[in-house]
Amino acid sequence: MDNTNTNNIFGNLKNDIPASIVVFLVAVPLCLGIALASGAPLFSGIIAGIVGGVVVGALSGSQLGVSGPAAGLAVIVLSAINELGAFDIFLLAVVLGGIVQLTLGFLKAGIIGYYFPSSVIKGMLSGIGIIIILKQIPHAFGYDKDYEGDLTFMQMDGHNTFSELYYMFDALSLGAIIITAVSMVILILWEQKFMKKIRLFQIVQGPLIVVSIGILFNILFQNSPDLALNADQMVKIPVADGFWGFFNLFTFPDFSQIFNYNVWITAVTLAIVASLETLLCLEATDKLDPLKRVTPANQELKAQGVGNIVSGLIGGLPITQVIVRSSTNIQSGGRTKMSAILHGFILLFSAMAIPFVLNLIPLASLAAILLMVGYKLAKPSFFKEMYAHGKAHFIPFMVTIIGIVLTDLLMGIGLGLLVAIFFVLYNNYKKPFLFEKDKHLKDGVINLELAEDVTFINKASIQRTLTQIPDGSKVVIDASKSINIDYDVIEIIEEFQTNAQYRDIDVEVIDRKKQGVSNQVKEIEHAIKNNMLKQDTTV
Repeated sequence: MDNTNTNNIFGNLKNDIPASIVVFLVAVPLCLGIALASGAPLFSGIIAGIVGGVVVGALSGSQLGVSGPAAGLAVIVLSAINELGAFDIFLLAVVLGGIVQLTLGFLKAGIIGYYFPSSVIKGMLSGIGIIIILKQIPHAFGYDKDYEGDLTFMQMDGHNTFSELYYMFDALSLGAIIITAVSMVILILWEQKFMKKIRLFQIVQGPLIVVSIGILFNILFQNSPDLALNADQMVKIPVADGFWGFFNLFTFPDFSQIFNYNVWITAVTLAIVASLETLLCLEATDKLDPLKRVTPANQELKAQGVGNIVSGLIGGLPITQVIVRSSTNIQSGGRTKMSAILHGFILLFSAMAIPFVLNLIPLASLAAILLMVGYKLAKPSFFKEMYAHGKAHFIPFMVTIIGIVLTDLLMGIGLGLLVAIFFVLYNNYKKPFLFEKDKHLKDGVINLELAEDVTFINKASIQRTLTQIPDGSKVVIDASKSINIDYDVIEIIEEFQTNAQYRDIDVEVIDRKKQGVSNQVKEIEHAIKNNMLKQDTTV
């Protein structure tokens, strides 16, 4: 497929406009909920959502990623606001954190994201999917005491993911259950192949119908005491008093605290955590992209940095790329960055002009949409696929999922990464050299053909092998194909040669042909560049 067409932000509006509306509907309660969880003004979440869509969306190289306030930063934000003593001082830390992120982008720190194994990234996606499902079930049944957007196991109200499932039975709402059930039927119906063949249903997305019917049911139920929804069961966007009142909702940073040590500590903390979350979500979003486009990681860090500077300057929460909104964008048919940009403009327009309409949307309708998103991220087929890849992939995958569900996003990823590293180290321990019985054991001669890269990780296995060689043997240690051998390993071989004299072992060492290796990535980049220049001169 032609990449020019798939990245044309004005050539895919028929896909991006419906997707942007769905992302907007999901983003509203998430922005408000994360602001509530962070102990910040509710409107600061809306500002961050607008900036994440318009500013970051325009500057980002990600075609499908959506940025906004992140649940993973809520605890950091809450403690920072309390420690710094005022929200406007915290905003200065957000601005400075954005500058740090921008600097990281120019320093090309985005490469960090590529060092996370595929099993951990896929585990993150499935873990997020399970968390979304578990967190939205209470809202689907009408229990809305906890805030939206909380992706950690322990919540600010003292409850946790599983205890909420228990408490919801004390506050079941028939009206919310009806809305959820009808919404789920519509969403499942919209996924059927025969529905997708109908032109009208290709244009009008199921989530839009779900929200519209949710508003209609909400209005109809108001006259029924048994079915009526209360204020906690609906979206709550701040309503400004007139046009100029909207601008009074903005807050500006206190630059007089620029030399406050704690402000800088907060800024660096926000920059590091936000950058890490962004890079992980970036990798996950690229994997979900049906077109498998690759986003420039350093450009994303720069875009996030600018976004956080702008957000901090006008009173918004810190921003990262977020997987819930990004995956919703992908599942809703988004094709280019225009969907993220449009969702930001819709959020801005709605906050200014029609907040009263948004406040009619039942959270049960949004819960149904997110339940479908969660299921698509954690389909049973994904677990079967990872299991088929073997335990070296499946165990880190499962550890990541369990860690995310029982702790939080970063902790779960960290646990999965540790397990994945363990398998890498174990496999390296087992494969310091190539040995095939029929090929490397002939006429009593033991031939050990060292691997291309032999590091200190292989010390134990090489030492063990050399110790087990019987006295009176003939051994050939072939290092001719090795590109890199750590000094630790060379030392072990030299010690074995010395010891072999006393064990009647005949040792032959075939030296390396190469003493180390240059940066092969730079080599191929240089070669390609020179080749292209030669082609240009011959034309």
